[in-house]
Amino acid sequence: MKLSTKGKYALYAMIFLSQQEEGAAQSLKAFAPLGLPEAYLEQLLGALRKEGLVKSVRGAQGGYLLSRPPEKITARDVIEAAEGPISFSDCVTASQGACQKSENCPAKGVWEYLTDKINGLLDSITLSDMASQKLKDIS
Repeated sequence: MKLSTKGKYALYAMIFLSQQEEGAAQSLKAFAPLGLPEAYLEQLLGALRKEGLVKSVRGAQGGYLLSRPPEKITARDVIEAAEGPISFSDCVTASQGACQKSENCPAKGVWEYLTDKINGLLDSITLSDMASQKLKDIS
């Protein structure tokens, strides 16, 4: 399991927005220090907007800003908005009948357990935590 560029870039953009003055919309050009391709960034921000994580403001002072406080947005929110549901194995999130072995799979419980743990951990990390580098003790 590996986080794609889309998920990483979405996290970078959201952390950047969380570090800006509250209510101050950021133009695409303001994201330049992140080194993300502008067209790709625009697509990502569109997906994040569609999921209700960012708002867009039109006009000369327009741009993007968080739709909720950074303490209310989790790493899971961002990654799922960019990538879709997070699962250790496709059989955990696949629709009924997608895997022929699903009914009798001896490993399905392990995949479900790992998926729950990963999602729980990602739910416990907020944008505020990431921006301040204060990640919770997870041991």
